[in-house]
Amino acid sequence: MTDIVFLLLIFFMLTANAPNALDLLLPKAKGQSTNTQSVTVSIDGSLMYYVNQEAVAKESLPTVLAAALEGQNDPTILLRAEESVAIKEAVYVMDLAQRNKYKVILAVRPQ
Repeated sequence: MTDIVFLLLIFFMLTANAPNALDLLLPKAKGQSTNTQSVTVSIDGSLMYYVNQEAVAKESLPTVLAAALEGQNDPTILLRAEESVAIKEAVYVMDLAQRNKYKVILAVRPQ
């Protein structure tokens, strides 16, 4: 009986909901990001793109964003680019947002 309880305890510990947050080292700034975004786009140090914590290929980012922001009154993207990511990767997302009339908020960590 003890073995069964122990196995169940291990099973539930392993399958418990672990946080799915991406751990990115954001650049520092004096301002703070607001939490009113519709969609979060994250770029990690290995240049992997994530839309709402789901991995997305860079080539399919425009269609995924269009689908995620469809029907929004004020479509907004919260851009979370890791500190080590080249600026051209962040500019790619900003340009994509500008072409589609999305607002962009750049996430930073407080100083």
